[in-house]
Amino acid sequence: MFGRGTSSAGIGKAAVNCLLIGSMAICLIPHAYAQKKKKDKQKGQETVAVKPQIDTSKLVWPSPPDVARIRWVTALEGEPPKTEAPATGKKKKHSWMDRIAGVQDAVPKKDVRFRLVQPYGVAVDSKGRIYAADTYVGAIFVFDLKNELNQSGSQDLNPVSMIANGKDAQFKGLIGVAVDDNDRLFAVDVLLRTISVFDANHKFETSFGSDVLVQPNCAAIDTENRFLYVTDAAKNNVAVFDADSYKLLRTIGGPPKKEGDDEPGTFARPTYVAVDHDGNVYVTDTLNSRIQIFDADGQFISTFGRAGDRPGFFSRPKGVAVDGDGHVWVADSAQDNVQVYDRSGQLLAFFGDHGPFPGEFILPTGLTIDKQNRVIVAEQHFPGRLQVFRYVTDAEAAAEKGKDGKSEEKPAAKPAEQAAKSPGEVQK
Repeated sequence: MFGRGTSSAGIGKAAVNCLLIGSMAICLIPHAYAQKKKKDKQKGQETVAVKPQIDTSKLVWPSPPDVARIRWVTALEGEPPKTEAPATGKKKKHSWMDRIAGVQDAVPKKDVRFRLVQPYGVAVDSKGRIYAADTYVGAIFVFDLKNELNQSGSQDLNPVSMIANGKDAQFKGLIGVAVDDNDRLFAVDVLLRTISVFDANHKFETSFGSDVLVQPNCAAIDTENRFLYVTDAAKNNVAVFDADSYKLLRTIGGPPKKEGDDEPGTFARPTYVAVDHDGNVYVTDTLNSRIQIFDADGQFISTFGRAGDRPGFFSRPKGVAVDGDGHVWVADSAQDNVQVYDRSGQLLAFFGDHGPFPGEFILPTGLTIDKQNRVIVAEQHFPGRLQVFRYVTDAEAAAEKGKDGKSEEKPAAKPAEQAAKSPGEVQK
């Protein structure tokens, strides 16, 4: 279970009170390091304060001495800079005639890199590669963290590759992405109203859905039942396709009978969708500020959440994912945080605040959790980025807590020593 957190204040912001829910609350640790220009009155010069270095190895929730349940791992922004060999030898001197003639050294080519701008949907394949659909760039970024860790200047170990519009596929409004257990990739295009399919080697195979979808957003795969779920914000439903034949099987939900009605099973702009180990389907009903849960047959099970501007409530829920312990993670794009719930809708934890630093968010949208318990959150601030966290499971936390408990235990006092103590001092 999540441990109890403690309160912390962010610089430049009002103090943020931690929300304690039973024994499972995690505190919010903001990192709003606002830097202001300072003017030297004596010299009349303007200087800029140096930004503090953040020790991300200690960026965990909750903070010590509680057992950490969420650890910050890294941030992904796009292609890394290329490593250039250091220049050798002295710089050639030009004669006065060269200078008059305007002779110059060759200008090195600019290192052009592709950066995330508006990543939305995210997914992970069996090899642990992270996929991010970037609407603005018109490409699917593929991050291989294993290559990034092993990279030593070799071009064969590029940690970032792309499935790009006009080169590898035809995209117009790329927004969502999903990967099945065979590493087939499904890309959602909101403007073309299609789902594009790529094989495990990222080669385009086919596209479908234009005769069914109007404003598709994101997709999720039920690998056990071979269902592909696609949210449709215009139709206010979730389309269910056969993941192999691409045939439409049914739809889930629909628009309300009258405007403003929030009857369970109806949607107001559904955006993200996720599937748990039991085949249950979780949908962010964004404008209704709630999460709705359905079974594998499309039957309504339950719902939780309501509108509000603090943890425990939703403003603009977008990304949703379910971890191996059954906790439901929700990215709220208006509150700039991630909230964690149990199936009944009880708030267990929250983390994040508005800002560009590690552990902060600006417009978090996509969210996924892989088999390695990595939590990947996509942000649409400019430039965009992905933040990767590590979820510490219930079993891991229990083992760590037991280890800490043993180390803190003191040897029992002898009977004679206990008798000499007052009742309040007797060790228990």
